[in-house]
Amino acid sequence: MINTALIIANQSMQLSDTSLLALIALSSIACQWLAWRLKLPAILFLLLTGIILGPVSHTLDPDALFGDLLFPFVSLSIAIILFEGSLTLHFNEVREVSGVVRRLVTAGALITWSLIALASYWIIGLPAELAALFGALVVVTGPTVIIPMLRTLRATRRIANVLRWEGIIIDPIGALMAVLVFEWVISSQQASGLISHTLLLFGEIILIGAGLGALAALALAYVIRHHWLPEYLQAFGTLALVLTTFTLSNHLAHESGLLAVTIMGIWLANAKGIYIDEILSFKENLTLLLISGLFILLAARLNLDSLLALGIPALGLLAIIQFVVRPISVGLCSIGSDLSWQERSLIAWVGPRGIVAAAVSVFFALRLEENGYANADILTALTFSVIIGTVVFQSATARFIAQKLGVTEPESTGLVIVGANKVARAIAQALVQQGVPTLLIDPSWENIKEARMAGLKVLHGNPLSTWVSEKLELGGYGQLLAATPQHEINTLVCLHFRREFETRFIYSIKTEKPNTLPSRHAVASDLQGKIMGRDGFSFRKLSSLISQNASIKAPIKAPIKAPIKATRLTADYTLEHWEKDNPQRSLLMAITPDARLRFFSPDKTLATSEGWTLLSIEYPATAEKTTV
Repeated sequence: MINTALIIANQSMQLSDTSLLALIALSSIACQWLAWRLKLPAILFLLLTGIILGPVSHTLDPDALFGDLLFPFVSLSIAIILFEGSLTLHFNEVREVSGVVRRLVTAGALITWSLIALASYWIIGLPAELAALFGALVVVTGPTVIIPMLRTLRATRRIANVLRWEGIIIDPIGALMAVLVFEWVISSQQASGLISHTLLLFGEIILIGAGLGALAALALAYVIRHHWLPEYLQAFGTLALVLTTFTLSNHLAHESGLLAVTIMGIWLANAKGIYIDEILSFKENLTLLLISGLFILLAARLNLDSLLALGIPALGLLAIIQFVVRPISVGLCSIGSDLSWQERSLIAWVGPRGIVAAAVSVFFALRLEENGYANADILTALTFSVIIGTVVFQSATARFIAQKLGVTEPESTGLVIVGANKVARAIAQALVQQGVPTLLIDPSWENIKEARMAGLKVLHGNPLSTWVSEKLELGGYGQLLAATPQHEINTLVCLHFRREFETRFIYSIKTEKPNTLPSRHAVASDLQGKIMGRDGFSFRKLSSLISQNASIKAPIKAPIKAPIKATRLTADYTLEHWEKDNPQRSLLMAITPDARLRFFSPDKTLATSEGWTLLSIEYPATAEKTTV
């Protein structure tokens, strides 16, 4: 009776195809937002949502929704995800760990494949050919799980580079291994030309995939360099070429498309003389949508009965993969490297499986059933058990393990200041005295020398140069202040660093006089950082006040002679009390009790409370409070 009622209720509440697509999009953003708020990988919430919408509530049936277009959609989406990930792979980032990455995606892949195949043969009882295919399927880690996990893990740069490069490169290699093993399984039934057929297929995939990917990258780079495509069409044109390259490569050599788009992305990322930031920004947004939707769709296809039927043996296999296979592979592949044992341990701990394993397992299970393997669907259930198990377990523990090993980046409480002039140095000194890390970047050697003599951390170079981009270590720095006297440079700096910092955490010091520029000459506000200081003092005004160098004391430190004063708020001494007592001071910044920096701005009011520290600049009582 209850089951009948549920079925009737479900049928009466069936959603249209359009509503289901909207539901997937809404669920995706809800999962991503929840992950951001709770500082957990979004994959956890996406998988749970997919299971609830699919096998639990039967609200979403991906096969009915997409029909025959489901797997073409999944394949093209994975191609876009891999291309976007490979666009971020710059050779200069991986030089110091290139040997480890190279061994992980070659010897490490073979070690992982063979050990997992043996474990699934002994523990699960899979036939030898299916065990070999399953081992190839779960070799991959992939950017769909690694990159979201790295956002919350906040591992050090070297660890992040190893995991990111491995995750992106191993996807096409894993797919290639799965294709070769599948062909071996099918060919073994025919018992003719087995080795020669497999070797020929391997060479064909490598030659066509790598060649077509490189050719597409060269063509696109040539088009961009010679401005044959307007800028507003470059992102769209790139997407069209990626999809064309993927499908053409697959048509010429089955499953070579993933290799083609990966080669294409890496080639473009390291090409000289082309600007791909706009393309990358577009692809990042598209990839986030695709990753979210794919995880929900594939999780909704799960057969919970098949998954639960695996029982204890599946848990045993998962434990072998987590605690035996991955550590052995990483340990052997990192021999001779300069990675510390802590770095190796975290790399060995993190190896979740993702979308490529899920999609390819479903495809090959269907192909095997067509060739007479009655129990081929166990591949899909077993692959999803490994995906869910590794993602859930590692998402829940990796951050804790990284902290215990001491291989996480510090909290992003610091401030990067572009400029090491007198104003920038005064701001940096005031912040350092309150425990806020600062880094000053300036091309002027005189300014850098003065900052060094003051004990400040500096980087000598043009902040817009490639050299600075390569040398700049942003771990622990979450905000930016453009503090040069040149308005154009400040604007360029704010634009240049938008990829590194959220827009709301980019500030600048005003340089031009108010109301002196007509609207036709003023730079648009959305191209600049937010103005620092509640009264919006200009650089010239701040420089003048700092030069006066009034004697000021800080309530926590010993009395010092500095232009910027720090005042701690208490339960009995609030911001209102401070404003009443200090009519001749202008608020610049504040520091929260948990050591996070916050800026005052002409259009922004901070809700301060007990424990906050106010940083203000004092101006003479006889001086008029102007911003210029």
